[in-house]
Amino acid sequence: MSQVTVRINGFSYAVGCKEGQEKHLQAMAQEVERRIERIRELGGHSGEGRLLALAALLMADEIHDLTAEKMSSDTAHQLAQGRQARIENERRAEQLAHLVERAENIADALEED
Repeated sequence: MSQVTVRINGFSYAVGCKEGQEKHLQAMAQEVERRIERIRELGGHSGEGRLLALAALLMADEIHDLTAEKMSSDTAHQLAQGRQARIENERRAEQLAHLVERAENIADALEED
């Protein structure tokens, strides 16, 4: 287990992480810091707790949008697969109808003999 000190909103926090994840943890802290800066630019000069809560809400909103986008993409993919399956089933139904017609023709020809 490794420990990294990250700076968020001017405060240092010691955070534990798995070995090799230190840079990732630093990058996540920078993402939080970017959101805090964005809130400050919009005129949000309030306490640390409020800034962190707003940053968390911004990140949650981004996650929600990404999740909705992925679900939409997955749904579109599923619909395309469904259309392809219907086309395939229609093709098979046509082949089966053709085979039934051929079998009936053969049966009719055998009955005539």
